[in-house]
Amino acid sequence: MLRETIVKNRSYRRFLEGHRVSPEELRVLVDLARLSASGANMQPLKFFVSSDPEMNARIFPCLGWAAYLKDWPGPVEGERPSAYIVILGDTQIATHYWCDHGIAAQSILLGAVEKGLGGCMIASINRKALVEALHIPDRYEILLVIALGKPAEEVMIEAVGPDGDIRYWRDEQGVHHVPKRPLDEIVIERF
Repeated sequence: MLRETIVKNRSYRRFLEGHRVSPEELRVLVDLARLSASGANMQPLKFFVSSDPEMNARIFPCLGWAAYLKDWPGPVEGERPSAYIVILGDTQIATHYWCDHGIAAQSILLGAVEKGLGGCMIASINRKALVEALHIPDRYEILLVIALGKPAEEVMIEAVGPDGDIRYWRDEQGVHHVPKRPLDEIVIERF
């Protein structure tokens, strides 16, 4: 069952924008992050949550959406996320966040899948613009943004081709293809 959840946990970039994600659902997802592992148990992460359309409209232009899809500027109106979670590092607690934000983001996204939602971790962020848009105090460092909503696209995992190209791509029907290296290639059993 966990494997199925992980396979369903793709980077979705197009959503049914009209499908609302409630503030309570966002709090439940952040609680999963709160309960997750933290380096030295410092718990330096804070979370800005938004399911408000006006706030979401301020967050959206601060994000980069798909580096490999050069001709795609991101989701159009109607396909944009209905919620965001901005993961912040609290510099009054720590100055290095190790991999805490990755662990937290994965916990949030697995919880989203369980709720029939999907999301995308976004690190391509115009941090200065987002700080201004959300009035984020200086003590917080923006680490990641998670876009959330009801997926409006199909994402398929497939084997990396003979050319070794790992870049994701979209076909004519809009299906998003994600090449993955084979297990035998990534497991090193002996030297």
